[in-house]
Amino acid sequence: MATSDPETAQRQIDEIDALSSIYGDDWCVVDEDERIFCIKISDCLEQPKWTLCLQVILPSEYPTSAPPIYQLNAPWLRGQDYTELANSLEEIYVKNLGESIIYLWVEKIREVLIEKAQSSEPGPDVKKITEEINEDYEDDYSLEYQPAQEDTVKTLSFVISESQEDEELPPIYHGNPISDRRSTFQAHLAPVVSPKQVKMVLAKLLENKKIASATHNIYAYRIYCEDKQTYLQDCEDDGETAAGGRLLHLMQILNVRNVLVVVSRWYGGILLGPDRFKHINNCARSILVEYNYTNSAEESSKQLGKNRKVKKDKKRAEH
Repeated sequence: MATSDPETAQRQIDEIDALSSIYGDDWCVVDEDERIFCIKISDCLEQPKWTLCLQVILPSEYPTSAPPIYQLNAPWLRGQDYTELANSLEEIYVKNLGESIIYLWVEKIREVLIEKAQSSEPGPDVKKITEEINEDYEDDYSLEYQPAQEDTVKTLSFVISESQEDEELPPIYHGNPISDRRSTFQAHLAPVVSPKQVKMVLAKLLENKKIASATHNIYAYRIYCEDKQTYLQDCEDDGETAAGGRLLHLMQILNVRNVLVVVSRWYGGILLGPDRFKHINNCARSILVEYNYTNSAEESSKQLGKNRKVKKDKKRAEH
């Protein structure tokens, strides 16, 4: 599917990469050229009671000026249930015009499924439904994830004010490494509230000879400015083209705040191709989840909707 706006096309690529990292085997590429994807959603990870498949088509104008085209597939989803869920998805879109919303949609659907599972309502034959979905995938869909092509990401420099000189070094946490074809990836995380702390953490990490010897130390951070209700954020590829931007996009989708994530990669001599981006985002997501930085979809939706309203009110005031 051709996209006329390079910036919009890159936003789609970044969102697809992030969603693939977040949902793993539940994320399916139906047709990469036509930007058609499916996500299996259930009420829990083990022995789900309710399951649904969300299929989306991303128009060339998404997310800038057009919503995804979607279909909700579940044998039990009929009548009022379908209408209420569809209305919820469209409400999320309206509240977040111009934003990437697939993550919010998936988590809203999961929230509905969890509510149904917790009610006294008997669930459908999940095993049978899962088998039907799997058969559909095997017949019609390519289950292999097709990562997007690389693109150059411009990074920003940050300014450190004198008032931040006395700030303390925050704690630094290290995630479990991922290895693939002799390359190793490991994420590091630190809570930060200023660019000064970002610089301090980066300097401290590089004191570790092993981390300093990494082929790439990719990082991204997001700091929420309460007074301005905006985010101070930046990223760095460190020679791994587009990796920093994709890492930052993952953090935006997960709506994390006041945190720095660094992913070290030690190259093992075998080219991994686009798989390296998947490993970078998987490492980052795992450590963010482990240290409870991921928000619920409801919190994310409210925050993004609030930000959108602030922008609209500001524009009205200017006019």
